[in-house]
Amino acid sequence: MSSRLNPMQSAAVRHIDGPLLVLAGAGSGKTRVITHKIAYLIEECGYLPTHIAAITFTNKAAKEMQDRVGKLLKGGVRGLTLSTFHSLGLAIVRSESSCLGLKKSFSILDSADSFGILASLCKTTDKKAIRQASSLISGWKNRLVAPGEAAAAAKNDEEHLAARIYADYQATLQAYQAVDFDDLIRLPAALFEQDCEALDRWRTKLRYLLIDEYQDTNLCQYRLIRQLAGSRGALTAVGDDDQAIYAWRGASTENLASLQTDYPNLEVIKLEQNYRSTVRILQAANSLISHNPKLFEKKLWSDLGHGEPIRAVAARDEEHEAESVVRSLLAHRFEHRGRYSDYAILYRGNHQARLFEQHLRNERVPYRISGGISFFDRSEIKDILAYLRLLVNPDDDPAFVRAVTTPKRGVGNQTLEALGKYAGGRHVSMFEAAFEAGLAHEISEKQLQPLLAFCNFINNLQFAAQRTPAGEIMNDLLKAIDFEAHLFDTEESRQAKAKWENVTEFASWIGKKSEEEEKSIIELAQTIALMNLIDRQDEACDEVQLSTLHAAKGLEFGHVFLVGVEEGILPHQESMSDAGIEEERRLMYVGVTRARESLHLSYCLKRKRAKELKVCEPSRFISELGDEIKFSGTAVTKEVGNAKLAMLKSALGNKSI
Repeated sequence: MSSRLNPMQSAAVRHIDGPLLVLAGAGSGKTRVITHKIAYLIEECGYLPTHIAAITFTNKAAKEMQDRVGKLLKGGVRGLTLSTFHSLGLAIVRSESSCLGLKKSFSILDSADSFGILASLCKTTDKKAIRQASSLISGWKNRLVAPGEAAAAAKNDEEHLAARIYADYQATLQAYQAVDFDDLIRLPAALFEQDCEALDRWRTKLRYLLIDEYQDTNLCQYRLIRQLAGSRGALTAVGDDDQAIYAWRGASTENLASLQTDYPNLEVIKLEQNYRSTVRILQAANSLISHNPKLFEKKLWSDLGHGEPIRAVAARDEEHEAESVVRSLLAHRFEHRGRYSDYAILYRGNHQARLFEQHLRNERVPYRISGGISFFDRSEIKDILAYLRLLVNPDDDPAFVRAVTTPKRGVGNQTLEALGKYAGGRHVSMFEAAFEAGLAHEISEKQLQPLLAFCNFINNLQFAAQRTPAGEIMNDLLKAIDFEAHLFDTEESRQAKAKWENVTEFASWIGKKSEEEEKSIIELAQTIALMNLIDRQDEACDEVQLSTLHAAKGLEFGHVFLVGVEEGILPHQESMSDAGIEEERRLMYVGVTRARESLHLSYCLKRKRAKELKVCEPSRFISELGDEIKFSGTAVTKEVGNAKLAMLKSALGNKSI
């Protein structure tokens, strides 16, 4: 094993006498360390796979770990916990549901469901006010602050109002027998504070923890790690304080300092050899990040050669920037005989993508966008998911309302309003209220019959789902509600066809996933809320990648075009405090270290704001990159770009791009 690891990686793998913090710089092989350490714990130290948990932040990272560990271990990964924080939290909540006042078949509400409930409780359509309340409540949950504590500590009218809504929101979730994403971490952490037996059960089960992207943990996640690791600290945390870019969602670099305080015997090992980027790129990255105060000093180095100069160009405006970047990308690709997938265009905000998309389309360049709409967020998929959520938990009122009205089946708004009012007065779910005799006094027989027909359909489907393969259940469901006809009745033909293809792909995926994981459709439906994409077969497509800097974290590309590097964009105009600038600098650092072979920066001299052209300043971060930057003056025009490309083609044999 050691022959495939450098000395510092090997030291990190072999250290098991107490807690360990691995400071893993960008491209330094952190996933290799985690996967080799899992194999070492099992094959050399006698740990059983069932006693080890490796926890990360994305399904993609967990899947990559699973694949790599599977290749290292002769016995495979069976029994290992390789999951996201939220998946681990779900396993704990499911196992300890009775201690938490939940039935096993609780629902997990997604952000849209939560937003809808909060909108109703806020009694406003002002999305900004609802988002503010949502953000405050999420922050309180992530800091383990209960509604009563939030109310007592509220400093202004907005916080007082949000605290009242927080209490009502939690009561609503309890009535629905539902949890939101934050609860999946908060509930286990709160439970372990009060229930020593539950904590002992999980400490006995998970005897060694490996935490990936540790710098992205919030207070609640750190509390959960600390509880499970206990005083003996059988723990390896792997992270990089220079890539901490999620303070806006509660992540705290203070957790790195807390490890040292909570575990005085903490060992710290630095991984500074970078296996990704050229020397020039790393020198620029080191120079940039040196302007931030450092919790731990480290300096990335590489033996991959000096590499191409880093180029920075000024464009007249955003239209010129997009045109110039696409022309430069095409010329560079042609000159280096590269693939489109070797190239990425990275930007601070999603709104910057539109012009680059337009110019890529004009040149017929294939591309894909990261951070777009999740497959599971598509309306047609959410329609079907509403039915699956009811199979898990008929008390899930948001799912009930969506399913009973899609497709329409004679249950109108008046019926639902009367049902909701009756259910609220009886403190029961809408599904349960539909079967109560008292409802017949509130609505007519004509209104009641389609309602009961729907509820009986769900009951029958739930009964069948416990005995029938998931693929069959999906097909039976889609036929029974005639969803294809519904799409073609309500959508333009081409859009209906695309949506139906998405639904059939989803149904096929459910069937396949159920067979692979040996889970019923009900068991699978409860975990779908934690997924954000279907494993697709087109990952190797030859396409230029467009991505926000946040979404690009963890990825790498041969050649990176980092665009809009201006004051007000990067750093963002709303992040001008000292702490904000430091985080924006780390975001720039993430962008720079995505590049393997070449890095190209661009900024605009003027940019349209509120229909006026405003003068722009190049970002302070460009000068902070040091002496490795080669300024190319003003970006090339389309005519000059075309002429250069024609010359390249002629010199290299006049082959197509």
